[in-house]
Amino acid sequence: MKRIALLIVALAAIGSASAQVQFGEGQVSGSLETNTIYYMDDSTIGDTPEDRFGSNNYMKVDYSNGRFTAGVQVNAFLPVLQGYNDLATGRKFYLSSKYIQWQDDNYELLVGDIFDQLGNGLIFRSFEDRQLGLNNSLEGIRGAYNFGNYVQVKGMYGRPRLYTEYADSWVRAADVSVSLSDIFSMEESLFNIEGSYVNRNQSLALDNMIDFGMAGLTNPNLNMYSARANFGWRGLSLRGEYVGKGKDLAAAAQTAVAGSAILGEVGYNYNTFSIMGTFRQLDNMATRLSLYDSGIGNTLNYLPALTRQYTYMLANLNPYQVNTEGEIGGQVDACYSLRSEEDRYRYWNMHVNYSTFYTLHSYQSASGKSERLWQDFNFDVERQWNKQLKTIFLYSFQEWNPYHGYKHRTYVSNIFVGDVTYKFNRKNSLRVEAQYLWSDEYEGDWVAGLVEYSMAPKWSIFFSDMYNIDLTKTNYYSGGFSYTHNRTRVQLSYGRNRAGYVCSGGVCRYSPAYTGFNLVLTSSF
Repeated sequence: MKRIALLIVALAAIGSASAQVQFGEGQVSGSLETNTIYYMDDSTIGDTPEDRFGSNNYMKVDYSNGRFTAGVQVNAFLPVLQGYNDLATGRKFYLSSKYIQWQDDNYELLVGDIFDQLGNGLIFRSFEDRQLGLNNSLEGIRGAYNFGNYVQVKGMYGRPRLYTEYADSWVRAADVSVSLSDIFSMEESLFNIEGSYVNRNQSLALDNMIDFGMAGLTNPNLNMYSARANFGWRGLSLRGEYVGKGKDLAAAAQTAVAGSAILGEVGYNYNTFSIMGTFRQLDNMATRLSLYDSGIGNTLNYLPALTRQYTYMLANLNPYQVNTEGEIGGQVDACYSLRSEEDRYRYWNMHVNYSTFYTLHSYQSASGKSERLWQDFNFDVERQWNKQLKTIFLYSFQEWNPYHGYKHRTYVSNIFVGDVTYKFNRKNSLRVEAQYLWSDEYEGDWVAGLVEYSMAPKWSIFFSDMYNIDLTKTNYYSGGFSYTHNRTRVQLSYGRNRAGYVCSGGVCRYSPAYTGFNLVLTSSF
């Protein structure tokens, strides 16, 4: 506990420096984030970690002066939190990213750690997500040039970060985008054609661990390409992408296979109505940074779940896990808003969403037939009654396959959520959630609730509980408060957390159960 107190004091002191800092003719900015947990004994959910203390910390500093920018980020795991075991063992302090960049009107040059994405990320995305413990930035060089508004080209080369070290591979990539709407002066529409190429060269220094010949790999190079088209006219939008991938080894595979992907989107909006349909097919598209490693951080591309991303507790108990070996499906999302002409505080927002995905190959199921991986249907309506009162009702039907399609077995849940917010005045508000999950399968029925009182702009106090009625009869409770001052926010809570998947942007990480105190601090200057 003494370490927690010292850490709070130190971080709060740093976070209090919220003013912008001038350095010569340039400006220095930065941010600090810490997520710290003190684990407590709780025989209900399992053993307490040997080291009761865990802390993930991130400090980023950037300098800008005209067209020149530079920055560094330092991470400290003291030690790493549970569920992030891929990141580090024990205590770890290291420089996680650094860069210098010059950006002109028509060109850009960056040397250092690169965060970028080609197209929809199906063949390449380097990004950081601290909630997932993921940073696969590319240490190297990137250059880009714009030929007016007509053609944009980009290229990069480097070695990808793999957790706290770097992978034993090198990646080169190129991308081109041609604006046909600008070339042919199509003023009322947008029409682009794009293409990308990515090469991963795997080091064979450890080739005694993998028999590349037996696996069907004749050389250490993996080549991938992407062809894309984007079209927009008034309220209509169309996007499509096709990906081809050379032979590659998946994490659990013994034989290398080629892969491909198809993504299509169509959308339309008119006044307060909008609808979007998405189709995607993935065929052996898991792409690792290194063939000698595994884990969520060992990924070169971005394959999120194309389903609704839930925020309510019971709706997010069993999120969909993408089957990169092979899946086919899509989702439809529609929104409609009805506004009062007399009172801007009165409106209806209605939202409907449906998604479903199936296995792609016959060998993915014991029956040899296509099996359903996931299906959900959601309807929610938000009603702003007046300046003080707002209500939300959500119904979610979810069907998921715990065997990723190998067995003909799915579980079904029906989730009902009521969310009420009442503003007493400009600063004080109360929000209450009531949730119920009804299911005759898996763990049976659940009930959950949340109460949150906010005293803007500084204080917020909350308490939540999630209880399994049928199988485990276990409470997962949490309570705490947050305090915000200028650009610094501190949240302290205590509770019991259920084992399960934590998701961010459609990508999920497994988190073990724990009970303890949790400090989250974020600050920027």
